[in-house]
Amino acid sequence: MDIKSNNGIFRTVTSIILYTAGLIILLWFLLKILSIVLLGIFAIVLGLIINAPVSRLEKKGMKRWLASLIVFFIIFGITALLGWMVVPHMSDQLDVLIGNLPKYYASVSGYLDSLLRKFPELRKEMSEGGSSISSAIPSIGNTVMGIGNFSFSILGGIFVFIVFVCMVVFFVGNPKPIIELYLTVFPVKQREKAENAIKHTSVMLVGWMKSNLIGGAIEAVLVYGFLTLMNVPGALVWAALAFFSELVPKIGFYIMAIPPTLVALSVSPATALWCLVFFLLLNELISDFLMPKLRSSTMNIHPMSSLFLLLAMGTAFGLTGALLSTPLAAIIKAYYEEFYLRQFPEDPQLEQRTNDIVY
Repeated sequence: MDIKSNNGIFRTVTSIILYTAGLIILLWFLLKILSIVLLGIFAIVLGLIINAPVSRLEKKGMKRWLASLIVFFIIFGITALLGWMVVPHMSDQLDVLIGNLPKYYASVSGYLDSLLRKFPELRKEMSEGGSSISSAIPSIGNTVMGIGNFSFSILGGIFVFIVFVCMVVFFVGNPKPIIELYLTVFPVKQREKAENAIKHTSVMLVGWMKSNLIGGAIEAVLVYGFLTLMNVPGALVWAALAFFSELVPKIGFYIMAIPPTLVALSVSPATALWCLVFFLLLNELISDFLMPKLRSSTMNIHPMSSLFLLLAMGTAFGLTGALLSTPLAAIIKAYYEEFYLRQFPEDPQLEQRTNDIVY
């Protein structure tokens, strides 16, 4: 009995050590490939979005490969057309902006320094602290060197982009094996919930992309028209930035507004003030009126939840995490509602209880 007991203990300890070592190796491996995992998640998100029009064509009797080919041809065709129409002009404006950076820098720095002369105590504090407006603005030399160093990773970025596009294409072309693998992760009794959750997620992701395209296009047109009217350099560049700003909820507005406002300050303080007022009004119009109506039928996610996930994902994973924050919010909402909320009967007094707490 003692020998059998000792053998059992030895096997248990050995199993624990092996499982622990395997878990540590797995976690280490996941940490090393974390950026690739995020890229794969992003590919699946885009795949679910593109799958919607492909599935509609397939339901009408079209072969899956042909439907996928048509949809991708339309996507790449529109992208290439916009690139052919916009990129050369945007490149010219970007060259002008980069060439005039020293002038913009000197103009903004001189204006802010002259403004500080009206507040000698503040200027004295900044001087004693060893800081100045000139040192507060990033060095142009360092910026250019950073761009130069970044250029060495262009080839690697192109390779990753090609692999990413291939992942999306292969997922859309034949999603059934991936969906089957996903369903087999859940017990048989839970697979109906898993099916409903992924369907709900897909609907929200499609709505998210539609709203971004519509809202981004409206913002880009308005920004280009206003900045051109105000003679702010690089209007097409800032319009392109505005088009993608909705991908980063709430915070994207500041990414969109700050650079052109600083460039406008180099033109004149009045121009910068009008630009700031314009961007504030545009943000209120788009964020508080247009986007909620575009997303109300598909995504009903509170802004606080989106901002929390934006900060968490951005802090943990940088720009990729920030871009994934809204899709992640949709995924969490879908699975929370399907796997947790549906366990309980509906509470007819829920709204009344909520009002009692609020008021």
